[in-house]
Amino acid sequence: MKGVAVAGNFISAKGHLPAYQKRDDVEIVAFADVCPARLEAARAASPKARFYETFEELLASERELDFVDIATPPAFHARIALAALARGVHVLCEKPLTTTVAEARSLVDAARAHRRVVFPAHNYKHAPVVKFAQEVIRSGRIGTVRAVTLNTFRTTHAKGVKEWKTDWRRDKTLAGGGIAMDHGSHSFYLTFAWLGSLPTKTLTLDRQWNTEDNLNCVLTFPTGFAHTFLTWTAGVRKVVYTLQGTEGALVIDDDDWELTAKGEVSRGVIESDWMDASHTRWFNSLFDQFREAVSKGDFVNRELREAVACIQIIETAYRSSAEGCRELPLQMEVTAP
Repeated sequence: MKGVAVAGNFISAKGHLPAYQKRDDVEIVAFADVCPARLEAARAASPKARFYETFEELLASERELDFVDIATPPAFHARIALAALARGVHVLCEKPLTTTVAEARSLVDAARAHRRVVFPAHNYKHAPVVKFAQEVIRSGRIGTVRAVTLNTFRTTHAKGVKEWKTDWRRDKTLAGGGIAMDHGSHSFYLTFAWLGSLPTKTLTLDRQWNTEDNLNCVLTFPTGFAHTFLTWTAGVRKVVYTLQGTEGALVIDDDDWELTAKGEVSRGVIESDWMDASHTRWFNSLFDQFREAVSKGDFVNRELREAVACIQIIETAYRSSAEGCRELPLQMEVTAP
């Protein structure tokens, strides 16, 4: 899996490339970026690679690719991924996987048809403190998890590069939506893991604008419920997660954790680099999972199926908002491999 082509060079340059450059099982052979300044930045970082203004030019010229790393704005994810799959190339894609459920389904179908892996960059699972939370659940120390809350505070929308549409997340045609589309996947796939199931209903308590600043969403699961609050208008950058179980609870405040189990309280700190938006430290763990999926031929893998579920929730949350914030059923698709 040495030959990788990178589409888009902002988050990839900050989070993916530093990890690739320290690995001996990856060779970056090509970049595509519509922004000339970003191509020059890529050239400076990887002078031996080849450079293209469009991904179509890259695919037409590069004959020996193992996978493509898609780090463009979300509106382009599906088109690039489908073209790569048709060429027999595996796909690693930034979140959200797509901006519509229809596009997500098309990627599942293409992964199966072309027998190539599509793998979303669901990197929050790989934060050390989140891995600790999963270990606590598996240990049974807090019993069965019945309720979770996931609060994500940001002081503004994430900014793009100054050389190309710095505020593209405010353009629905590029971003697909606001904070729900940009950040919702992270919260939703964590709820799947912590509650051990997929939700059956959603209720959105915030009105939608062109690209919304806030999402206040309640998900009902067969095993419990989750409350997700996302905002771009906070006074501080922070994540606060709580897991309430039948025998105790776990509270995560960035790197700090507090565990209550059988009446006893313990506290600790697990450095997880939440303030580093590139999350470089988490990438190797994620990439190892991608490699495993490729080696096993797990084309329609669990991560891909969860990515489709995330888009279903986001799309339904937008519909709930447009329909007066009423509770809507979720008919989640659990696509078999």
